[in-house]
Amino acid sequence: MNFDDLVAFDFHTHAEEPCCGTRDDGYDEFQSGMAAYFKNPAGAEGMLPTVQQTAEYFRARKIGAVIFPVDAERETGFRRYSNEEVARIAAENSDILIPFASIDPAKGKAGAREARRLVRDFGVRGFKFHPTMQGFFPNDRMAYPLYEAIAEEGAISLFHTGQTGVGSGMRGGMGMRLKYSNPMHVDDVAVDFPDMPIVLAHPSFPWTEEALAVAQHKPNVYIDMSGWSPKYFPKIFVQYANTILKKKMLFGSDWPAITPDRWLADFESLAIRDEVKPLLLKENARRLLRL
Repeated sequence: MNFDDLVAFDFHTHAEEPCCGTRDDGYDEFQSGMAAYFKNPAGAEGMLPTVQQTAEYFRARKIGAVIFPVDAERETGFRRYSNEEVARIAAENSDILIPFASIDPAKGKAGAREARRLVRDFGVRGFKFHPTMQGFFPNDRMAYPLYEAIAEEGAISLFHTGQTGVGSGMRGGMGMRLKYSNPMHVDDVAVDFPDMPIVLAHPSFPWTEEALAVAQHKPNVYIDMSGWSPKYFPKIFVQYANTILKKKMLFGSDWPAITPDRWLADFESLAIRDEVKPLLLKENARRLLRL
């Protein structure tokens, strides 16, 4: 990846379309709910991009990206997509994609072994956690063997925080419990694993100020700005991005729910200082990923 040639770097994209089999029962309904929440017609029509199509889309725009699946088999019943397969396709498109993986922390020592193997054998650079979809508090000691493996391998942990479009408007919220995704639960993880880079995904609504506090207080914690159009960012979120957290915030779209085209267009109207924009769009990611 030639970072100098990139216009921006997207720290938050999803491998949503199965790369290793057909869709599970109920998956279409789940994706239709997501599409309605994000006003994404492609999702509503079942036209989600493959990992290869994602690479081609981002390459055409000169935007690099982190891409990952989400292992939420235990809570949703949907088969996870193969971490190895996502990493393999990313490797074939290494000029534009960097693979992260996802492992349900309830898998314990087996999950920790998988994490080490994915880093060593497949070039995985980080791991995505979705506490609401995976049904766990990030500071639950059950997850610590996996964190230990990630930290020892020098990889990044990325946590979904705040409200989620998953299950929004569906009966019982599709069983998704928002309480798990309060970013303050990640503060304990940052204390116990001070050398592991941690990214809090999204503006963390309704706990935006908690996320800002954790990122300001803990040197190893960053925030990606994905999942919301910038025109909806809370005033305090923009204020911190412009000032004390200007080196700790990262552009992220939440592709395919939100496209980088939409995010970047709305970002242009945001009151971000000219000298800060390159940090948020690319340079902070370059430093965090050690590229």
